[in-house]
Amino acid sequence: MKILVTGAAGFIGSHLCERLLDMGHNVVGLDCFTDYYALALKQLNATAVHRKGGSIVNLDLAEDELTAVFSDAEFIYHFAAQPGISATTPYADYLHNNIIATHRLLESAKNVPTLKCFVNIATSSIYGKHATESEEAPPQPTSYYGVTKLAAEQAVLALQREVGFPACSLRLFSVCGPRERPEKLYPRLIGSILENKPFPLFEGSENHSRSYTYVGDIVDGLIAVFNQPEKTIGEIFNIGTEVELTTGEGIRIIEEILGKKAIIDIKPKRPGDQLRTCANITKARKILNYNPQTPLEKALEAEVGWYLDSIYENRDL
Repeated sequence: MKILVTGAAGFIGSHLCERLLDMGHNVVGLDCFTDYYALALKQLNATAVHRKGGSIVNLDLAEDELTAVFSDAEFIYHFAAQPGISATTPYADYLHNNIIATHRLLESAKNVPTLKCFVNIATSSIYGKHATESEEAPPQPTSYYGVTKLAAEQAVLALQREVGFPACSLRLFSVCGPRERPEKLYPRLIGSILENKPFPLFEGSENHSRSYTYVGDIVDGLIAVFNQPEKTIGEIFNIGTEVELTTGEGIRIIEEILGKKAIIDIKPKRPGDQLRTCANITKARKILNYNPQTPLEKALEAEVGWYLDSIYENRDL
């Protein structure tokens, strides 16, 4: 089966590509390799996909011609986006990379006769400060990221409602594991401890609660949709874990794995941050038989091992 994955050189997208390639499918990745973080890191991810036999096309969804790459596609996973909650990223970037890019992608995808399912990758940031409810809860985003990802999700589902476009949306909660983006909590923490540098922690965030899911368990959810698309069309699913812990507890787990304490440097609160996330996955369990099982300790051991082998030993990245 021919499968397109946008954002294929990213954290989760690259892992999904590898899983699909291991299953014997023809995977074509799309990524515009922006400089949001070091391009060398994305190149590492892309190399892993290439080694499995996949290809990644350097392409900007919001700017480039898209029609040719969609020929005969049967499945599309749409990860590509402007990620994160950042006070320094302008709204125009979120608009361009989340809304305009998704619109142009849909304009091409809706004309593909072979398409069985378009899987939009959304986020728990759609729910707002407290992401603990079911998919029926009203969206209350508090960041440009959450607002524009909600708009992108609704663009996908509007096309499904209007013309029967075969699509669904998965709202991913906090994800950790090998290849996590460098600005996220755990890569920054691991690097700070290893290099004996202060770790910047936003005021009060040590008490924020998160349900961190191992990237392999997230990919299991993505594959569950692939295996039974007929159950997902027009639906929204939360994908994550129901197990939550505070940021402070997560920091202590990393300290224990590395055998060394972090040097904490408290910074002013970050606007738009979520106070609590805990994935309500009742719907995904019932319909997709989704069942994440990796303990956070195991997930973070894998992430530390990857960081030591791929990042710390190659500090020029």
